[in-house]
Amino acid sequence: MSPISLLAADAEGIPRLLVEFGALLVGLGILARISARFGLSPVPLFLIAGLAFGDGGAIPLGVDEEFVEVAAQIGAVLLLLLLGLEYSGDELVGTVRQQWWAGLVDVVLNSLPGVICGFLLGWGLLGAVALGGITYISSSGIVAQVVKDLKWRRKPEVPGVVGLLIVEDIVMAPYLPIVTAMATGAGLAAGLISVSIALGVVAAVVLLSLHRLKFANALLNADKPVALLLTLFGTALLVAGLAELAGFSAAVAAFLVGLLFTDEVAEVARQRLAPLRDLFAAVFFVFFGLTTDPADIPPVLPVAAALAVAGIATKLITGWIVARRAEASPRGHWRAGTLLIARGEFSVLIAGIVATAPFAPAMLIPLATTYVLITAIAGPLLSRVAEPWSNFIERRRLQRAELVLD
Repeated sequence: MSPISLLAADAEGIPRLLVEFGALLVGLGILARISARFGLSPVPLFLIAGLAFGDGGAIPLGVDEEFVEVAAQIGAVLLLLLLGLEYSGDELVGTVRQQWWAGLVDVVLNSLPGVICGFLLGWGLLGAVALGGITYISSSGIVAQVVKDLKWRRKPEVPGVVGLLIVEDIVMAPYLPIVTAMATGAGLAAGLISVSIALGVVAAVVLLSLHRLKFANALLNADKPVALLLTLFGTALLVAGLAELAGFSAAVAAFLVGLLFTDEVAEVARQRLAPLRDLFAAVFFVFFGLTTDPADIPPVLPVAAALAVAGIATKLITGWIVARRAEASPRGHWRAGTLLIARGEFSVLIAGIVATAPFAPAMLIPLATTYVLITAIAGPLLSRVAEPWSNFIERRRLQRAELVLD
């Protein structure tokens, strides 16, 4: 069939798709404006919008889920591509050396509640490993937004927090292939091969970056931003697609593509790709909500709330360790801990990967959605009150010291 015939066949469906998708984006724009007005991350509102607009929601739009799913996958690729463009091999190695102890504590403390909960719920090894990853990793996007909103960029503990986020992203390199292999039912040998490939590719990319082999930069010209945008975006999608076909994580592949580019090329790429990332990432979070029936949330709410309370406590401990290594003040300990509380894009991504498995736990998506909602709201709110709260504690400590002296 010719392209003209295809267009004629879809002539009725395309306008409807445009109207539905346009209405969805306008709604998301309004929610983003509301969240900015109150200095909050828009991620929780996007998840709620997905719940409201999907099947079983208050205002079901009937949006073409296949189209939205493709846009959501692009959003996941862009999120990780932009994250890779932020760093270099030197920074990755330096961060691992500085934060390895905090990173080890972070893995154990924050994944353990999810793993234990998964086994208690009877979800088996796949559910336990998936839930452990969901409770483990903080949201880089939400952390960046909170640091920007509260003007904490120059706080001494913030570089340590960013370093810990890099360590978490590195942990995801072998973790995502493991989860993917388990979700697809691949055997132990296939899983080990997938993880070995992941680690090998990560090591190769880091080595290229460390030795400053700028061949990747030579492929692009920062003075031609349109060509740079199209080439880098296309390359990320191409590599992500090939990675999926090879059983490798598309998200990690996109991160590694970004890691290859540095200096001026990376700066121009970030400026050009940031609006695209914001657009497709919003669709990514909405799609996660669209695939969740709101009626499934009340049954998992007690478990999600208990996990959230445990997750807040463990991230506060992790933040205290990070801030202590940075020789920050007691206020910095609170700031670092509250920054790490929010879970977001990776938690959503992990649940989405596992949900495709035929034997995946039926309630994983609702539980993950509810958990991300609670922590994504609590994190920014607690960060906002961290400064006044730490000031109050400091005043009480000084008062007690004065009473003892008297």
